[in-house]
Amino acid sequence: MDLRSAPGRLLLCLVLRGIGAERLPGNCTNFLRLRDVSSVLGDVAMLQNPAVSSATPHVISWYDSKTGREVRNQTGRTLVLGDSLWFLNLTLEDDGEYVSVVKKAVRLAVARPPVAEGCGRPKKYNQMLTKGVTDFLVCPLKSHIRKLDRYNVGATLRWFRGCELIEDGTGSFAYRERWKLYIARVEAEHGGSYTCTLNFTLGGVPGSVSDTILASIRGDYSLDPEVHQPANEMIRAEMGAPFTKKCQVFVPCVGKPDANILWLVRGKLVQNTVPSPDVYTTNLHSWSQEVPRKGVWMERLLIFPELRGDDFGTNHVCKTFSFRGSTEGYFKLLPKDPNLVLPIGLVLGGVAVLSIINVLVYHLFKVDIVLWFRRTFPFFYPNKDLDGKLYDAYVAHPPPCSRGFSQEVETFAVNMLPQVLEKACGYKLFIAGRDCLPGQATVDSVEENMQASRRLLLIYTASTFVGKRHPSNNNDVASKNHNGDGGDPESQEAHPDTRQQLECVLAMHRALLEGSLKVILVELEEISPAQLALFPESVRHLRKKQGAVCWWENRRRGRKWRTCMSGRGGEERVARDARLAPPLSPSFGFWKEVRYHMPVRGKRTVYPEKTALLDI
Repeated sequence: MDLRSAPGRLLLCLVLRGIGAERLPGNCTNFLRLRDVSSVLGDVAMLQNPAVSSATPHVISWYDSKTGREVRNQTGRTLVLGDSLWFLNLTLEDDGEYVSVVKKAVRLAVARPPVAEGCGRPKKYNQMLTKGVTDFLVCPLKSHIRKLDRYNVGATLRWFRGCELIEDGTGSFAYRERWKLYIARVEAEHGGSYTCTLNFTLGGVPGSVSDTILASIRGDYSLDPEVHQPANEMIRAEMGAPFTKKCQVFVPCVGKPDANILWLVRGKLVQNTVPSPDVYTTNLHSWSQEVPRKGVWMERLLIFPELRGDDFGTNHVCKTFSFRGSTEGYFKLLPKDPNLVLPIGLVLGGVAVLSIINVLVYHLFKVDIVLWFRRTFPFFYPNKDLDGKLYDAYVAHPPPCSRGFSQEVETFAVNMLPQVLEKACGYKLFIAGRDCLPGQATVDSVEENMQASRRLLLIYTASTFVGKRHPSNNNDVASKNHNGDGGDPESQEAHPDTRQQLECVLAMHRALLEGSLKVILVELEEISPAQLALFPESVRHLRKKQGAVCWWENRRRGRKWRTCMSGRGGEERVARDARLAPPLSPSFGFWKEVRYHMPVRGKRTVYPEKTALLDI
């Protein structure tokens, strides 16, 4: 290798350094010169070799190009710190060129501080301040601060305006981020010379270094852009559908804004502004605003003609750039939840319809459903034979020679009722006039047999209670019988109304006051409002509370049905209908309703007199 070439000279210098040479030959100083460093007499100066990576361990030696000797640590004078050479107290002899072993020279110019400059430095850095807004100056010693921080050397930065110290937080000035001086609402008088001075102790020697900024004021300004959309949000969208999102940025400014908007999709810059099957953007659109703040709105749309799988689950970024820096906003697409409104609506609608149907069916066929359940699952009900009662029902009806008595009433109570409820359905009935013991007093018979019954069937017509005196309780009637007002007990048989009154009073007392007996009202005739007004108040109350089983209503319904069938098909259909639902069949509507109110028999012994009608 030719040692006269630059690489050869470099190799020679490194060899000499490796063998411990105290001086370098003169040709070792002819290398690339780096940025010159300027300072003044008595200040501290720092020379550094930026070509060496701070992440790689290294040792750098510095040489004085005038003497060729290595610059070593000298108390109070010089200090080698990492890749930098520090002059702790500059003298005029320190002026010159210094070379590191990597052969990159740094010029150190030492000058006397000019008296005309006051407290400033000969070299000045120009910076702009924007009028009417909060702006800041940046100290050129930022690299010094970072270097000292790296080696844990404490340093303090102070700002001067001219020669006057600026205290932090006084007036419109504030220290920020260690190397910035913020000025609130910049005015024309804020222009001029500013000096930042860094004070520290290095190698046991206190020192300082300063730089001067010449600040000028400009009227037009452009502050940091503000991204309003997208607002770092999650958006649900449908796969395969088109999608558009706008990036909207506001730039507080006077004059032309210094900002630009870019979209990044899947980590790549979207530059296409022509409609295409893939993602593309629109041209930048902007408009001015005067209030509430002066500035310019900027907008650029991002358009997906058709969303694909890789468009979901990743951040799509809108980034805005300006000389002050950059800011961004993003949005992320998530698959849209399935539309459950229609299915849920159908389910709820179906449930509502089924509920309505169930209510209607139960209302229309409640009696049939309950009777079927009793017949199919008798083991769900207790055996009533063990409750100490002798009868399932006490039948109270107008006796002969009493008001409301008629042959139809007698036939219904003595013949039809036992034939269906006793013979066909297996109930045990006590019918006054049929089951009374000979010679037994009426009061004793009524009270004893009513107490031995689970229900009371009160049979009446429109005239049953008309024109009668209705005592408030059974004590009135009993007092008549036992005090002689009405004759001896046997004489009560000559007064049928008395027994009927007694049955009514005892039934209402036990049903309404004691709650020990359930009364079933059996209405054989249609009752008009005028006739109902003459009924005892207790009967009217019970009728309003629980209703009555109407023989006349079921017969009328049956007649209408037979009349309708007769009109359509003649007497043959009438006869067929009569066979299917005769009045004495348990399946007839009236009897089913009576059975519904009768006590549930449960799983019990079937009476031998039960007939084949039970199976219908």
